[in-house]
Amino acid sequence: MQSQFMSKAPSDSPLFSKKQPKSSAKTTADKSVSFTPDYSHELSLQAEGHRLIAGLDEVGRGPLAGPVVAACVILDPDNLPEGLDDSKRLTAAKRDRLFDSIMEKAIAVSLCSLSAHTIDHSNILAASLLAMKRCVDALTVQPDYALVDGNKSPAGLPCPAMTLVKGDQRSLTIAAASIIAKVTRDKMMERAGLIYPAYGLEKHAGYGTAAHRQAIEEQGPVARLHRYSFAPIKGRWLRGE
Repeated sequence: MQSQFMSKAPSDSPLFSKKQPKSSAKTTADKSVSFTPDYSHELSLQAEGHRLIAGLDEVGRGPLAGPVVAACVILDPDNLPEGLDDSKRLTAAKRDRLFDSIMEKAIAVSLCSLSAHTIDHSNILAASLLAMKRCVDALTVQPDYALVDGNKSPAGLPCPAMTLVKGDQRSLTIAAASIIAKVTRDKMMERAGLIYPAYGLEKHAGYGTAAHRQAIEEQGPVARLHRYSFAPIKGRWLRGE
C-alpha cells in the first residue's frame, strides 16, 4: 500500500483555507490518565477483517474565533510515521515534520473546516461531528472501520465506528488525524492574523487569551471570524451574518 490520496471535504471557511449507518462501539477512559498512542486498536480490528482503519479527530472546539477543523487519516500499517502523538503534546516544529511525514506515508487523508458562522447557527458539538462525517465522506477510499476521538461518533458514517476517549493519546491513527487538523487550523489562523492584525490570531489561534479578549473589548468581534454564540461575545454584540 504505497499510494496516497489527499482530499478536502466541502468547507465553508474559504477566507482562511487558501493556503494550504451501522452500529458503533464505544470505549471509555479515565480522563485523568495519560496514555501513549500505539497501533493495538487498529491491529485488533484488522484481525477481525477490517483492512482500512480511519482515524478521526478535530481541533478548535474552544476558541472564540475561527473554524473547527476535522481530519481523517488512514495509515499504512507497513509504513507508519515515527513519533506520532497527541498534537497538543508536540512542539510546533515536531507537528510540522509529522504533518509532512503523514502526508507522504498515509494511504488517505481528508480535511474539513466549518466556520464560526456555521458554529453559531448550530452549536460547536454539532459542527464538530458534521466536520468529521464530511471528512469520512470525502476520503478517496472508503474505510472499513473508523476510530473516533472522544465519546460521540458522527451519525451516518459509511462504516462502523468506535469512540475512544483521549483517542489521540491511545491510537496512532487518531494521533495522525489530530496532527493534520491542528497544523491546518494553525495555518488558517496565521492567515487570519494577517488579515485582522489587531487580534493577534497568529499567536493564540483564536483562543480566549487575555490579549484576545481585550482586543475584542476594544475592537468588537469580526463577523464570520468570531463566534457570537460564545461568551463573552454572546448577547453583547449582534451576530454577524
